[in-house]
Amino acid sequence: MPDLLIELFSEEIPARMQARAAEDLKARVTDGLVEAGLTYASAGAFRTPRRLALAVEGLSARSPAVTETRRGPRVDAPEKAVEGFLRSTGLSREDLSVQEDKKGSVYVARITTPGREAAEIVAEVLESVIRNFPWPKSMRWGAGTLRWVRPLHAILCILSDEAGAQAVPLTVDGIAARDTTRGHRVHAPDPFPVVNFDEYAAKLKRANVMLDAEERAGHIRHDAANLAFAAGLELVEDRGLLDEVAGLVEWPVVLMGEIGAEFLDLPPEVLRTSMKEHQKFFSVRNPATGRIERFVTVANVEAPDGGATILAGNRKVLSARLSDAKFFWENDLRVAKEEHMHPWLDRLSTVTFHGKLGSQADRVARIAALAREIAPAVGTAPDRAGEAGGICKADLMSEMVFEFPELQGHMGRLYAEAAGFDPDVAAAVEEHYAPLGPSDAVPEAPVSVAVALADKIDLLTGFWAIDERPTGSKDPFALRRAALGVIRIVLANGLRLNLDRFVDAQLLRHKIALNRDDAEEKEIEALEGILDEVARHGVFGAAFRTVLGRFDGEEDAPSTEDGSLLRTVGDLVPDLSTDLLAFLHDRLKVHLRGEGLRHDVIDATLAMPGSDDLALVVARAEALGALLETEEGENLLQGFRRANNILTQAEDADGVEYSFGADRRLAEAPEETALFDALDAAEAEIGRALAAEDHGAAMRAMAAMRPAVDAFFEAVQVNTSNSVVRRNRLNLLSRIRDVCLQVADLRRIEG
Repeated sequence: MPDLLIELFSEEIPARMQARAAEDLKARVTDGLVEAGLTYASAGAFRTPRRLALAVEGLSARSPAVTETRRGPRVDAPEKAVEGFLRSTGLSREDLSVQEDKKGSVYVARITTPGREAAEIVAEVLESVIRNFPWPKSMRWGAGTLRWVRPLHAILCILSDEAGAQAVPLTVDGIAARDTTRGHRVHAPDPFPVVNFDEYAAKLKRANVMLDAEERAGHIRHDAANLAFAAGLELVEDRGLLDEVAGLVEWPVVLMGEIGAEFLDLPPEVLRTSMKEHQKFFSVRNPATGRIERFVTVANVEAPDGGATILAGNRKVLSARLSDAKFFWENDLRVAKEEHMHPWLDRLSTVTFHGKLGSQADRVARIAALAREIAPAVGTAPDRAGEAGGICKADLMSEMVFEFPELQGHMGRLYAEAAGFDPDVAAAVEEHYAPLGPSDAVPEAPVSVAVALADKIDLLTGFWAIDERPTGSKDPFALRRAALGVIRIVLANGLRLNLDRFVDAQLLRHKIALNRDDAEEKEIEALEGILDEVARHGVFGAAFRTVLGRFDGEEDAPSTEDGSLLRTVGDLVPDLSTDLLAFLHDRLKVHLRGEGLRHDVIDATLAMPGSDDLALVVARAEALGALLETEEGENLLQGFRRANNILTQAEDADGVEYSFGADRRLAEAPEETALFDALDAAEAEIGRALAAEDHGAAMRAMAAMRPAVDAFFEAVQVNTSNSVVRRNRLNLLSRIRDVCLQVADLRRIEG
């Protein structure tokens, strides 16, 4: 069985496109071969800046012949129907056979499609792949019609077996497939032939081309780390940059240079970011001081002077870039130290956060207000949290962050420290953005936690207030990430927060802002009063009634009729809050499933009161999940289901609810009395455990009922002919259900 080797040789492919392009080449070619009837043993894709390569092993030499049987019209059908059938099959009447079926005699055609040689199929598939390749961006060049990411110069396409290798006959837009390739642009530019993949990879290596991207990345990392170690320094790891640089060179030559002494006092992140973004340099750090003192660059050529000229040129360009960064840093420090960041804070009002949600200054004010309210619940002073919230976006107006947006937060911390803010306030400016991803660390300092939660809750409630929620795969404002951030911060810090209180407050702030220009003064006054009550007591409905009661008897009291602003907001905020908490619960389920908790276990605990307390939900879910892993828990679940099913059927049939309490005096069997005792004991113990929030103990108390429940169902007939006894036993089943539902909604457990 032959092996197939393909190489598409072009000008430099952007590094960010290479990995996807290699996978697309592999998928599209192999899928096309299989659809055409060929099979293969394995396939591997490779890429360098100038080439995409595909090696397919164990390819079929030809596709098999295929015979298709097609039923036609009846023998006595009109002549035109028969002629149409013949045209569709390409056969003559003599080629048809006749078969009998229940409808009579019908014509049958057997159409045999002969197999094709692999070379013919490969040529057809590869041309289609090249002409329809899914580049994110492509171009045309010369007089041809072909589009490729960069001008395509050559196609290598060979089939090889024990007898040798042959180039596949193929021409695409004037480019004929050959059995030759080229090496490094400078060191080995002349073409050379290859007969199989092993020879191809070996000859490329001798021609100064490392075909494997992982090999190039490993070589760069190894040599860079060794150069740094030899100088008593350490390489700053950056996998993203490493992958990008490995896509820029075919023959990596690692060089280390010095950073000018005048730039060494710049913050390490400024140096690292400037070198990475502008020059694709790696940073080299002094482990004793934490300063970035050198850089590593990767050349694509072995220079005769050992890279001295390359380093000199790089240092010159780097100095110009770092001079800009130094200028930004010094200007920003002056604003921070001398003007306490006030010019930046003032300019936030000129930057629109969202057309319906106001400016960045409006957003900062909301974050600061909510951070004050959250502060006591996370163990910090409201004034300190409010202070941090009030400056958390100031650095967005700095020159450094304007140049390097990815430094937002980090520069804010440095500027806040320079402005004289306390360390925990300055730290919150940086940490309130976290976590940005599922593996990022979450803030732990109380001030940082308060501001981080306020930032994310404000983002979520704002877009809920204007009805711009995530839909399907679209989430332009990263609201799912914000929700996961809230969840991770709460759980990682073990916070006991009733989130609906803070969600209600922030929804109200948004609704006040959205209606301030059009509402009457009394309406805004009433809404602000409700907001104050919610912030203090956390109960929206009570706050709404309390504030409206203050206007009783006033002639100019704001209207609460249907359609009025107060009635609309009063109805809308609870609905939005419920919907947003459901969104958070969905994110929580995804998060907990990733940690091994069953989705039905999570649903069973989310159905309980207090589900806006995420730490409580997780504690309940973990305890329930542990219980259901035991034999006692599984058996209790079966008993609960039996009781619930019998009770539900009886209530549906009788049209009444059996929840009025069972009478011990009507118990006839000892198993009934034992169940009364077990329920009394469990109910008391569950009550104590839940009061102490000992969810494991509550689950164990529930599981302790299992023997009595099992014995009851084995010995007692619930639907007895005595209506009084039957009603009492159904009420007893209702009590089983009620006791279990104090701990979790077991009706939601599957299986």
